[in-house]
Amino acid sequence: MDQALDLNHSAAGFHGLISHISGDKALQKKLMSLGLRKGQEISVLHQRHHGVVVSSNGSRVALGSSVAAKIFLQPTHAQES
Repeated sequence: MDQALDLNHSAAGFHGLISHISGDKALQKKLMSLGLRKGQEISVLHQRHHGVVVSSNGSRVALGSSVAAKIFLQPTHAQES
């Protein structure tokens, strides 16, 4: 299995599954309220110097770089080839 990438190191167009989220329970609860949880498939729409915009289940979510650094992704099978 490939090593997980944090969301800050995932380029625009990257599709992956959230493999884990580091951080406290409050952060995990906040991300869950935004529809971002372990096992969720997301797509990186925009990668900015100070944050990232992702899409999940038809919703777009903008995250700051400090939060994005705590979300780790595994590429989906389509991207591994």
